[in-house]
Amino acid sequence: MTGLLPEGFHDRLPPAADAVARFEGRVLSVARSYGYEQVDPPLAEYEDALGRRLKAARAQDAVRFVDPVSQRTLAIRPDMTAQVGRIAATRMGHHPRPVRLCYAGPVLRLRAADLDQRRALRQIGAELIGLDSVAAVREVVTVALEALAAAGLSDVSVDFTLPDLLDALAGDTLAPEQLTALREALDGKDASAVAAIDPAYLPLIQAAGPFDQALAGLRASDVAGTLRTRLDGLEAIAEAIRGRAALTLDPTERHGFEYQSWVGFSLFARDLRAQIGRGGAYAVVGEDGRAEPAVGFSLYADVLLDAGIGADARRRLFLPFGTPVASGAALRAEGWVTVAALTADDTPEAQLCTHRLGSEGPVALG
Repeated sequence: MTGLLPEGFHDRLPPAADAVARFEGRVLSVARSYGYEQVDPPLAEYEDALGRRLKAARAQDAVRFVDPVSQRTLAIRPDMTAQVGRIAATRMGHHPRPVRLCYAGPVLRLRAADLDQRRALRQIGAELIGLDSVAAVREVVTVALEALAAAGLSDVSVDFTLPDLLDALAGDTLAPEQLTALREALDGKDASAVAAIDPAYLPLIQAAGPFDQALAGLRASDVAGTLRTRLDGLEAIAEAIRGRAALTLDPTERHGFEYQSWVGFSLFARDLRAQIGRGGAYAVVGEDGRAEPAVGFSLYADVLLDAGIGADARRRLFLPFGTPVASGAALRAEGWVTVAALTADDTPEAQLCTHRLGSEGPVALG
């Protein structure tokens, strides 16, 4: 056997697997302290149930297969948000709103992203279902930043976006093909293409960058006051986290925000090119077809773990052969990780230990 795995899959070995557990524990501990209770949905469920739960979501990039028992098509989750929405709308539909839920687990994508060849990933997050108000978004962004800080990451930036801004501004003033072309031009920050369609949308390109500057640009261009309430809310959210993170704004960024509504945000860390998280307001579709507001965030553990976040230094204490059981128990109670020799010729080096138990207590090696 070679141990070869399919493309996009990987083993996580010690000490990296230990770092995953520590990272998830620290993130979820912060979420729980804010009242978010953990749920654990199954890895796969019926494809139709998984795909219809988030309003305005595009077809999910899910691995599908036929269940040999029910003969129905199942899908392995590519994202856990839809599952949390299902739980909130069904099993916890009777729960007073808002309901706060957190989660952690593996997800599987049909295809890898352009800059990351992994298809099997770890996702951790929290969702607040029942509200998408300024106060709700402010709480969720705060929880995300505190969770990252607890996990050892404090040099973070938050990039805000307004996913449905173009629809709100355009209404029915543009033909569908013009709206599609305008979205593509704004995606590419192509000022000439935007001007050819309607120069009134050029301020949306210019209003991208440091938060205060970008927000001022949007306010100046909003002559009719169409965006006043939305921009006031966005500013209130930013003020709540000012000083905890660098703040930027790109009002037309929509990549990865297919189901978010009035506000979205991406999380970045210095020296890491990839996103470390994403969140925003969205809607969960209930059993009766009605949409329920929600807001949440997801963190991408693999990106952070690759950068060494959560990887504490090993501290393993070697117990020579014959060490009394009670001595090992006392040391573990003090916080030591103990590795007991099971044969007389075992060594600390063979067991990757950093300390050895001597006659006077633990002694550092090397």
